[in-house]
Amino acid sequence: MIECVPNVSEGRDPALLARFAGALRVTPGVTLMNVHADPDHHRSVYSFFGDPEAVETSMLALAEAVLEAVDLRRHRGQHPRLGALDVVPFVPLAGMGMDEAVALAHRVGQAIAKRHRLPVYYYGHAAIRAARRRLPDVRGRGYEALAERLRGGDPPDAGPARFDPRAGAVLVGARDILVAFNVWLDRDDVMAAQAIARAVRESGGGLPAVQALGMRLASRNLAQVSMNLLDYRVTPIPVAFDRVCAEAAKRGIAILRAELVGVAPRAAFAGRTPASVGLIDFSPELLLDTHLPAREPSG
Repeated sequence: MIECVPNVSEGRDPALLARFAGALRVTPGVTLMNVHADPDHHRSVYSFFGDPEAVETSMLALAEAVLEAVDLRRHRGQHPRLGALDVVPFVPLAGMGMDEAVALAHRVGQAIAKRHRLPVYYYGHAAIRAARRRLPDVRGRGYEALAERLRGGDPPDAGPARFDPRAGAVLVGARDILVAFNVWLDRDDVMAAQAIARAVRESGGGLPAVQALGMRLASRNLAQVSMNLLDYRVTPIPVAFDRVCAEAAKRGIAILRAELVGVAPRAAFAGRTPASVGLIDFSPELLLDTHLPAREPSG
């Protein structure tokens, strides 16, 4: 089993979101676990898994649908992005190693580059250049700087060094399980959210294996601390949540709620209940464990 978690630069059009989900469901043997869309980020995240061949087929069908429909020339959202089909990570689950996930990432990247004539960059374990290991480093200054980047001698890993203003570029990677976890503040104070994010993330001297950004959710009149927990065994959800709460309290700010983007393994909660980390409308469908086939007991 392998999981794929493509991030698409569209989070507002229900018809498009349904069309993309439909592209994934066509292939037998694929389970679509979750679709998370956010209008302020203007981004959707599709979490699905299956055997490698089925996942590869489904991902290429999704790429076809997304690159036909999404036009970055009209896209404005809070989340950083480099392309219409922005990020395509592969995550090995049962019975697969990271080397197999890397091989799959490279096959899919090559296929997208050839079929759509787009620049593709590899990141994570699939990176073929050390400087492109971290996703923020590969994304760089994003879509707005992509044309200059391609002209300036920073060639993609696959595909042409050609700027397509409609589609941008695609980031394809292989990684371990990542937990995307957002905490909403009870006020519209993006400066405070950014300060909290700086205090929480590893690069600012905060929690290990945590990336964080402060963002404004204009449609909700709120600010958010958006986090990627790169290794939930090192920093589980409760540790990240408690640190955000503590940093917010220093500034006289309360926490409204939290949200998961996609699914998370049960172990990421480190024995705490979802409600204790702000997930007020949590359901078992948000647990990765719920979807995976039960293993046969050893004899």
